[in-house]
Amino acid sequence: MMEYSFCPKCGGALESKVLKAFEPTRLVCSRCRFVFFLDPKVAAGALFKLDGSIVLLQRGIEPSYGKWVFPGGYVDRGETVEGAAIREVKEEVNLDIKLVSLLNVYSYAKSPVVVVVFTAEIVGGKLRAGDEALAVRAFNPREIPWSELAFPSTFEALAAYVRKEFNLDVDLSDFSSAYL
Repeated sequence: MMEYSFCPKCGGALESKVLKAFEPTRLVCSRCRFVFFLDPKVAAGALFKLDGSIVLLQRGIEPSYGKWVFPGGYVDRGETVEGAAIREVKEEVNLDIKLVSLLNVYSYAKSPVVVVVFTAEIVGGKLRAGDEALAVRAFNPREIPWSELAFPSTFEALAAYVRKEFNLDVDLSDFSSAYL
């Protein structure tokens, strides 16, 4: 199913075409031949500790309403990835952070979203759920609700963070099939 039907330049009909071997099909305008690339959407988030526990929020919006995730969201055009991570943490859990390092970048073949996850330190604010969260909580690494996580990137980033920051290998075999 095509997400777009008309050319943004001239209004002509978009058609799926293979332009080069070994590349995916592209949307091409039947009138002006403009190639409409469906670029990925970038999201940024951060994992950090509050009193030795990991801050997560329960999503109050779709997708994955009611599931747990680390603070994060889409990068706006003209905004840095780092700036988006800092902004999203403030919006979602009311904390000011300083980014420490890049944890990892997560992407999946059938998903248009690329997720960039940082580790961070809290430098201010008071933990409180933002308007897109049902709840916010700091979890001991052994109490993370692994079966209630929102996305594959949430699962993978939390597992990597727990290994890195707590030197803890949690047996995640019961949960990984639901995400990976």
